[in-house]
Amino acid sequence: MFEVICITFAFLIGLAVRQVGLPPLVGFLAAGFAINASAGFINLPAETGAILDHVAHLGVLMLLFTVGLKLKLKQIVQPVVIGGGLLHFIVTVAIFTPAVHVALALDWNTALLLAITLAFSSTVLAAKILESKRELAAFHGRVIIGILIVQDLIALAVLSVWGGHTPTVWALLVFALPLLRPLAYRLLDFSGHDELLVLAGLLLALVIGGMGFELVGLSPELGALLMGVLLANHPKAQELADSLWSVKELFLVGFFLQIGMSGLPDLQALTFALALALVLPLKGLLFFSLLILFRLRARNAFLSSLSLSTYSEFGLIVAAVVLPEWLVPLAITVALSFAIAAPLNRLAHPLFERLEDRLLRFQLKQVHPDEQPTELGDTSILILGMGRTGTAAYDYLIPRGRPLTGLEADPFKAQKHVEEGRNVKYADVEDSNFWHGLDISGLDAVILTLNNLEAKLIAARQLRLLGFAGPIISHALYADHVDQIIAAGADRTYLTMYEAGVGLAEHTWESLNQGAT
Repeated sequence: MFEVICITFAFLIGLAVRQVGLPPLVGFLAAGFAINASAGFINLPAETGAILDHVAHLGVLMLLFTVGLKLKLKQIVQPVVIGGGLLHFIVTVAIFTPAVHVALALDWNTALLLAITLAFSSTVLAAKILESKRELAAFHGRVIIGILIVQDLIALAVLSVWGGHTPTVWALLVFALPLLRPLAYRLLDFSGHDELLVLAGLLLALVIGGMGFELVGLSPELGALLMGVLLANHPKAQELADSLWSVKELFLVGFFLQIGMSGLPDLQALTFALALALVLPLKGLLFFSLLILFRLRARNAFLSSLSLSTYSEFGLIVAAVVLPEWLVPLAITVALSFAIAAPLNRLAHPLFERLEDRLLRFQLKQVHPDEQPTELGDTSILILGMGRTGTAAYDYLIPRGRPLTGLEADPFKAQKHVEEGRNVKYADVEDSNFWHGLDISGLDAVILTLNNLEAKLIAARQLRLLGFAGPIISHALYADHVDQIIAAGADRTYLTMYEAGVGLAEHTWESLNQGAT
């Protein structure tokens, strides 16, 4: 009965909100409140809350594990990440503490703890949105996840100080975690590519990372994240993330339902949530200002601050331990921030284009760590997107003698290509400012191998707007994408899997002919 109610409510309300342009997760939140409100008419099992808490916890652990699979530790140890994250936390707590002390007539300790819970931003929502837009590896995506990790570590410290428990002496074993990497690598190598790979991922995320860290007094969320980071450089890291995708998505539905079912709001809780929703723009403005001061360009500072302008599920975790009486008002606040932030982040790129002239005024006049090229030199063929497909195209064309340049939105991947001898530059084709100063006068052809459909459409349109008349060749993952890419300006679009089949047939035919001769 429990699963029937949850699946039915989640699907129907998720489908309904999708029809009005909102992401399904907003519907899942509403479904949780609807189930809670229907409790008088529906006989839910007594163990419903415990089951949903467990499912939601598994979803968060798996999400953090898959985020870790795409992380590099050196992206966290950066001034913009550590400095931006810590300064935002300190300033937010310094403002919120006296404000809630006065407005709500709370003692200073309670006001401080409440301010701390409100200083965090949502890891789950940001990771979900970045993942759906394929921007986890983009420069702003890495900054966002890095700052969220800094916040999550602060949350763990708060739980240790105010939660009445501290890590055991066995927690020191976490420093020996890198020694576990060869064994974890071997485990993935032996697991193959099917259900054993999925189970290997669950073992590492939930058993070793989750339960293992919890047994030594550390956060299971931190454990799942670190296990993902441990495996990030393994050749199967992306395949493992893909294999866990559907399982993770299913459990995350439970997470959003759990927030909605945490309690029904009264007038005071709704007033509290609405007041804090009005403060969200100030939270985003502070992030934007700090990131600009750390020399990020206006676009990346804007996209990062927009994703971080939420209240956090980690705040609920902290509140459940140290402020249980505030859990329901905070749950409403988090849910409302999700409902506001999700559609805004979906429109993040068009919003920046509309506000670009105003936001660029705040950009510092100096070299930025996320600077992009404006000249392509003697490049004849430009490849946008240097993943597996783009790399294969680059390596095939390089012996032909035409000058090549690859552009990649992941700065770490771009650097790796440079170290391997390829002419690859960091650039984000969804950044309108990149196209403003780009010199394409020497280009003869462009190949689009970007994973994101929207990025392909933007690139094709911008190239034609700049007057590029040469061929634009693209690949497509799905048949319904082909017409859209052609309409945007591409000359030819090939279905990736179809072309792979044609290539196999060509090799087979060549082998048969060679055998016949």
